[in-house]
Amino acid sequence: MGALRGWHIVVLLVVILLLFGAPKLPELARSVGKSLHILKDEAKSLTSDDDEAKKDGDDSAGSASSDVSPATPSDDETRGK
Repeated sequence: MGALRGWHIVVLLVVILLLFGAPKLPELARSVGKSLHILKDEAKSLTSDDDEAKKDGDDSAGSASSDVSPATPSDDETRGK
């Protein structure tokens, strides 16, 4: 009962045709296509940025612990030796 049937699509196309008119339909389809292309590119860049951040986070966490120098002076430096 809730499925989209063939006559639903026909009614939808007729309503769109009446709302926008025949000359505007190619322009409307072109703008929708461009918008979907931009959305797809942005989604890919977000997922690639996340993957790079995870990879960089894993690499820096492992090497940071071995390369860390103490930020506070040692006891010998504070006493004046």
